[in-house]
Amino acid sequence: MNTLLTQVPRPVPVHPAARQLLDRVAAEPAAPLRLAVVAPGGYGKSVLLAALDRRYREAGVDAVLVDDADRLGADQLEDLLTGADGPIVVAHRPAAVAPGWTVLQLGPLGVEDVARLISTVTGSPADPAVAAELHARSGGVPRLAERALLGRLEEFRPELDELDDDVLRYLIAAEAGAGRNLDLLCALLDRRPDQLPAIVEGARATGLLAPDDTLLPLAAAAVRDFGPPARRLTTVQRLVELQLANGLPVLDLARSLLGTGSSGASAAAAFAAAAAEALPADAHLATRLFEAAAEAGDRSPAVTAGWARAAALSGDLDTALRLGDGMLGAADPETRAAGAEIAATVLAHRGELARSAELYHWAGRADAFSATALVGTGDLEGARRLLDSPAPGVAPTLFAGAATRMARGIVDSVSGCATETLSTLLGAATMLEPALGGMLLPDSPAALAALVALHTGELALAESVLTRALDGGTGGDLLAVRHRLLLGWVAMTAGDLAAAAEHRDAVAGRPLEARDELFFATLELGLARRASDLVGLQRSWNRAYQASMRQQTDLFTLLPLGELAIAAARTGAFAKLSGQFERAHSLLARLGEPPLWAVSLVWHELHAAITLEDADAVKAHLATLTAHAHCGRHPRALATAAQGWLAVLGGGFDPDAITAAAAELHDLGLRWDAARLAGQAAIRTSDRKAMVQLLEAARQFQGPPARREPGASSEPAAGAGLAALSERELEVARLVVEGLTYKQAGSKLFISGKTVEHHMARIRGKLGAADRRELLATLRELLSRPDAT
Repeated sequence: MNTLLTQVPRPVPVHPAARQLLDRVAAEPAAPLRLAVVAPGGYGKSVLLAALDRRYREAGVDAVLVDDADRLGADQLEDLLTGADGPIVVAHRPAAVAPGWTVLQLGPLGVEDVARLISTVTGSPADPAVAAELHARSGGVPRLAERALLGRLEEFRPELDELDDDVLRYLIAAEAGAGRNLDLLCALLDRRPDQLPAIVEGARATGLLAPDDTLLPLAAAAVRDFGPPARRLTTVQRLVELQLANGLPVLDLARSLLGTGSSGASAAAAFAAAAAEALPADAHLATRLFEAAAEAGDRSPAVTAGWARAAALSGDLDTALRLGDGMLGAADPETRAAGAEIAATVLAHRGELARSAELYHWAGRADAFSATALVGTGDLEGARRLLDSPAPGVAPTLFAGAATRMARGIVDSVSGCATETLSTLLGAATMLEPALGGMLLPDSPAALAALVALHTGELALAESVLTRALDGGTGGDLLAVRHRLLLGWVAMTAGDLAAAAEHRDAVAGRPLEARDELFFATLELGLARRASDLVGLQRSWNRAYQASMRQQTDLFTLLPLGELAIAAARTGAFAKLSGQFERAHSLLARLGEPPLWAVSLVWHELHAAITLEDADAVKAHLATLTAHAHCGRHPRALATAAQGWLAVLGGGFDPDAITAAAAELHDLGLRWDAARLAGQAAIRTSDRKAMVQLLEAARQFQGPPARREPGASSEPAAGAGLAALSERELEVARLVVEGLTYKQAGSKLFISGKTVEHHMARIRGKLGAADRRELLATLRELLSRPDAT
């Protein structure tokens, strides 16, 4: 028997397309046959020939079976076939077939065939999901699937070594992401366009390409990990040089050079260019690429600044500060300014606003951030001077505009009742969304807007702006933690302790900078207090206290300080906070006792004083709250609730007044505070009817806000619901209910679609709707009533 046959060491199924052939041979082994089995490498030609060999041997038929016929010259093949009078089967990779031959084309396996392969190789039934996943990775190529199953992709190493050099370089280029760029391939291979198809055909014959000529996922792994290392490195470096010379993107190519030890001017230029490409979307990758550029020999200020910026955005503030601080001594003013900006940003996150403001101002091109920091530390006049005389030469970009708008919003927040502050900051957050792209921020307009919203009882707006910032990646990983923690604070303030715990747990275990550590620790503290977990309160106290000592007291950390005050009163450690409260009130005094920022802190101090049974302090805090009550619904509600608390503690109170005060807190989203006021009143009254009324109110206040009078029907009441809305909110509501999009409604009202969205979030909070669908249904009902105005 004349057979040239590759050995098949493992039992694998014969290709489904060949089963009928095997059945025919088994039935008529001596029948004449001149068959060409055609398929790329790895499709099962050798397996089929081995099966045919067994059939013919068992039947005693002398057959000629030739594997890898494409490797033989025409004369060699002719010599093998000359004089053969039995069956002839020739297997080869795709090529023209001589006349008179029957052709059997082997294609890729289907998912069910891959499942059978898995069962044969592993001896166990195949999980359909596993089979589908392997089919996707292997493209149904039997050899790829089998080697992946056995963990033997390294068996491609000798096969890749033996490939024609042009074919190998094409496969390497395809793995690096350049397989579809014909001009680049022609330059790489030094071939004319009309010569490229032959090389592509050679690559297809390997069985490693998908129908669209891209490398199959498993094939890409084989080429990347087991191709000749030196050939791969020189090929990718050449591709990078060609891309750079043409001013084209190099990120995918340069990424594949990471860890290869590439150095020199071209490698450094490639890494630096790729890092700049990666920075807007992947700060971690950009950090690695900038570092690789420096290691390859580029120590220029641009690479150093880019590396520091990327490190900060990815949360590695130690590296960012080290690099930024090193730039401060540079001879070039631009380098010094860039280093100062980076150092200022890091210091802001580490709770050093005063030093941060100094560095921003010294940099001379980030006065908006400097002004924001100055307000945060109590220097209002300094902030106004910066904003009124901006640094020359600063381009009026979207980013610069958003930063300036943010700063003006913060300046306005300490002026009078600051009724427009939240709108200004929300606008700044909206403006910044399309302008980011790897911009380094000491704080985001979204975070500051959320803080203002928390200080003014606009919890729905706080949640909305933070969610958008988190989903949009504002400020990179550096600010993602801050946005997440503030979302936790919003949920905790609203009484949704489960959601608050989820946000806390999302960042638990991560290294936190001073500001984030303070918000995290006091969030834990607040959750323990609201759950009446005295053990948890004691356990969390030390961490929260230590965090407060590492963070300089500023305007933007008054909420954590307030939470710390109540916990300190509960744990008997209130005296330890005296210095911090002195600094906080000194700061507020320098800013003119701004109601927006003072009210929430005083509200928390009131509860600490109640816990300590300090009557004089309680009266002083009540007087402060009452003095600010004229500034809006939120301070008025807190002042009224504070009066209610004093009445409850004094033992003589009107149940209806307490219920009304708690209901107002509830309508502002302060569910836990509302339920607690009503509940404490219930246990302090001897009037059973009043107790039942208050307990029922406390139970209801634990749910989401809904502006309904006790005993009213479940339908929304137009008078109560619409009365809570401003004139502008009513205009927005009518247009949206009519079916207009936010953008269309904004056009009619000469405001942006984003502003309409913020109005709708505010309306949702006031009406207590769980989601947009419920909000629209409620608005339709309210606006359809005859008494709707």
